Amino acid sequence: MSKPRILVQFDSDPHASLFDAVVGVDCQVDHLLQYSSVQREQVRDLVHGAMFTRGPGDLHNTAIFVGGSDVAAGEKLLQAVTDCFFGPMRVSVMLDASGANTTAAAAVLAAARHVNLADAEALVLAGTGPVGQRVARLLALGGANVRVASRSKEKAESVCRRLRDQNHEAQVTGWSTASPAETAEALRGASVVIAAGAAGVELLPEETLRGARDVRVAIDLNAVPPLGIGGSNVMDAAVERHGVVCYGAIGVGGTKMKIHKAAIKKLFSGNDQVLDAEEIYAVGQELEDA
Repeated sequence: MSKPRILVQFDSDPHASLFDAVVGVDCQVDHLLQYSSVQREQVRDLVHGAMFTRGPGDLHNTAIFVGGSDVAAGEKLLQAVTDCFFGPMRVSVMLDASGANTTAAAAVLAAARHVNLADAEALVLAGTGPVGQRVARLLALGGANVRVASRSKEKAESVCRRLRDQNHEAQVTGWSTASPAETAEALRGASVVIAAGAAGVELLPEETLRGARDVRVAIDLNAVPPLGIGGSNVMDAAVERHGVVCYGAIGVGGTKMKIHKAAIKKLFSGNDQVLDAEEIYAVGQELEDA
């Protein structure tokens, strides 16, 4: 008789994410166990509790979801989880703190519907943020030449160094967008622009986008007015505006939710899945190809 499927939610926030809990329930897990304010030093005992209560043949029915609003904290929790594994004693685990991985995957997949990413010039606004870094990471994985933009060029170049450490073939450069003129220059020659900034901050004025003759796809991941890309609409889903195919946060959100749910289900396909940005993007690609 098959063991019930258990999803264990590790959240670094004082209250574990209700959003992530609802998605887990919608994926028809049998039991959802939520832990909030999880610290790295607490992870070992929690993971051992998940691993040692079932034999190796049943561990595919237990999985861990690492969430929370702090992506850096989530990355540390993910590392602490995988450090606990040995031999067959492991369970599948997924990182999607602040929705960074699923959102980035959905955005890059949207761009890839209209532009061949291989050797494409792509600009990531707010590229030093948690979602922006993953967008840049996935664009580089697809072979794009990625311009990582930030108000601080130093921060942008630091992110580029980390991306090259993760992927030695990544073609990434740091750009400053501290002024409208610098933003326009960073946009010059780019066929894809993705705005991954904080809520309520306009990163790309409408008139600047209109003046960028090479842009074919513009994707804004901010759902709170003012939007990150001026003149766009949060509901845009491949809507053409001034000759540019536009996506808004909700327009991308449908794909993000499909990826999130498919990744949760994939966790239970075995006990050896570790789903970070690249693996979650691969889940999205499978959905696109289906």
